[in-house]
Amino acid sequence: MEVQHDKISDGATRQQLPTLPISTIWMISFGFLGVQMAFSLQSSNMGRIFQTIGADPHTLGFFFILPPLAGLIVQPLVGYFSDRTWMPRLGRRIPYLLVGAIVAVIVMCLLPNSGSFGFGPVAALTFGAVAILFMDVSSNVAMQPFKMMVGDMVNEEQKGFAYSIQSFLSNSGAVLACIFPFLLTMLGVSNSAPKGVVPQSVVISFYVGAVVLIICSLFTVFKVKEYSPEEYAAYHGITNEEKKEKVSFIRLLRNAPKVFWTISLVQLFCWMGFQYLWTYGTGAVAANVWNTTEPSSSAYQAAGNWFGILSAVQAVAAVLWSLVLARVPNDKRKFWYALSLILGGIGFGSVFFIHNQGALLVSFVLIGIAWAAMMTFPFTILTNALSGKNMGTYLGLFNGSICLPQIIASCLSFALFPVIGSSMPAMILISGILLIVGAFTVSIIKETSAR
Repeated sequence: MEVQHDKISDGATRQQLPTLPISTIWMISFGFLGVQMAFSLQSSNMGRIFQTIGADPHTLGFFFILPPLAGLIVQPLVGYFSDRTWMPRLGRRIPYLLVGAIVAVIVMCLLPNSGSFGFGPVAALTFGAVAILFMDVSSNVAMQPFKMMVGDMVNEEQKGFAYSIQSFLSNSGAVLACIFPFLLTMLGVSNSAPKGVVPQSVVISFYVGAVVLIICSLFTVFKVKEYSPEEYAAYHGITNEEKKEKVSFIRLLRNAPKVFWTISLVQLFCWMGFQYLWTYGTGAVAANVWNTTEPSSSAYQAAGNWFGILSAVQAVAAVLWSLVLARVPNDKRKFWYALSLILGGIGFGSVFFIHNQGALLVSFVLIGIAWAAMMTFPFTILTNALSGKNMGTYLGLFNGSICLPQIIASCLSFALFPVIGSSMPAMILISGILLIVGAFTVSIIKETSAR
């Protein structure tokens, strides 16, 4: 293979990243299927779990602050330390992936049993809150290396394809996660339980997710060989002086490319919208279609299963749409990004008006289109604008554009939810408005290249 070189600003020479085999690109992201299955089990069932074990809907947002707060702290640290890590047999990012996956598996077996240890309601909710915090810390540690390895190893021409594959695998994991409670119920597993106890259909789904997470992560661990420190430095134009340089988070943020901040503005509106879906989605479906707000009722649990199916439909739509986005030319990214968010906003808004469970399938197809774009375009645009020397740290810091909006949305919900009459469907309508606003802010993004 002929090696090409680029001159960069400090006089160093950077070799161009090689064109990777398609199989390698798949293996880099294969573990993401398992990690996203864990996240989707969490996001599609958190509202159901916490309301089942006794959470007041007016304080439900508190439990949804903990996961993004964990991500906000953990992911920049994972990025910073993995930029400076090298283990001869495992590499730079994979050690963090492996530790995070193991801890996540343990916590996944504990979380759905929060109401099954004989605790009172307050103790059960406290145990659940601590479990969800640890689950999100470990899942974030496991998830971030997959994004970083794409930035480390994939060239600009293949990067859009690589993140689309990551989106495809991510949403495939989400499909599995979302349909398991429904399928297990169909197979005769109990979908009801004593007051304060999570049904077995949900508990067993978490057990299955834990097994899939560790198996998929091991595929990436054993099949992917990261570039050595010397190769990495050559491909990313890093000098010996830069290898030794220690830079603070504040300094990196000050020197971040402008696109880091413009994409973050789009992310603000998008992730606030999805946070309300995860918090109030089950309750909105239960209120609009099953006409119940009582978490212990069989009707509410049926709504919880159907919300899982709707989440699976969203994931399938995202899988298919990510394949479309993989073929989008570089100069058309912004158009398709904005279009996808507008369609997602329409999907969110329609949930407020629909009272038929079948019709909601269309709403969630549109929501899935937005999700696919959110998983593909921001990371492609950002990593193209970054040099390699602080790639992991920047991607960890960029996770703040995902976590902070969720924290803001959850904090606002304490005031917003009572103002709109404690209506969960109305909260999903607000999500639609947020995504439409996000679509219009895409126009301020100006794509740049680190080269």
